Amino acid sequence: MGSGVSSAGAPTVRAEAIQAVPPEGCPMHQVQPTKVSPPSGCPMHQTQPFKEVPMSRAEAAPSHQDRAYEFVECPMRAAEATECDIDPANMMPPPNQTAAPDQPFKLSISRQESNIPRHDTEKKWVYPSEQMFWNAMLRKGWRWRDDDLAPQDMTNIIKIHNQNNEQAWQEILKWEALHAFECPCGPTLKRFGGKAKEYSPRARVRHWMGYELPFDRHDWIVDRCGKEVRYVIDYYDGELNRENYQFSILDVRPAFDSLDAVWDRMKVAWWRWTS
Repeated sequence: MGSGVSSAGAPTVRAEAIQAVPPEGCPMHQVQPTKVSPPSGCPMHQTQPFKEVPMSRAEAAPSHQDRAYEFVECPMRAAEATECDIDPANMMPPPNQTAAPDQPFKLSISRQESNIPRHDTEKKWVYPSEQMFWNAMLRKGWRWRDDDLAPQDMTNIIKIHNQNNEQAWQEILKWEALHAFECPCGPTLKRFGGKAKEYSPRARVRHWMGYELPFDRHDWIVDRCGKEVRYVIDYYDGELNRENYQFSILDVRPAFDSLDAVWDRMKVAWWRWTS
């Protein structure tokens, strides 16, 4: 079902089938009341450990996504507006776009729109800026002096980060194409989280067989027209493609959370075996 480990010899199922014009009454295009969630941080790398949430619970996107498009359209004007958003608790501006005290060089605060649709809105997820990514790494204990990064390094890191997530979404769409008739309006991404040190059973088995462990793992919760589906994504080191900044080999599959997911995994395994 994707590149590297995730690629399959299964019959091709076109992901475009689920990206057709949605029919009238499609739940993802109905007007929904706006939900506000307090967590902050990078949309693809949360600063807090991912916590399992009951599958019946619907969550809004991170609060910083509400203003993300301002940094896509005009980052300089958005940055000026941010200076007025003083937190009365500490009289400080929002930290995610603020340069760190010992930061050796200026970083871009511009953000790029992804191709990943957000749940309960017509908008898409927006990737973090270089400055947001830098601050997120500092919160996780990283210190720039240890790696001696240059400004161009951060630009490349952001491009690789964004490409990884675009690649992951395309792999999810291939799985979701199996349910195109069930969900003609297509899936949306509800929430996600990193579990870098919580290796999946599949990754552990591969490691016992002599293969390397993934350098990262994400769990993405996808909405399939009202049904929540969890996907496990293992990221393995690959060779950098400098044309599109594709770096990782992804192993993307639905988690064994339901009989539907088990059946999907069995079908694809059979297609791989017989093709």
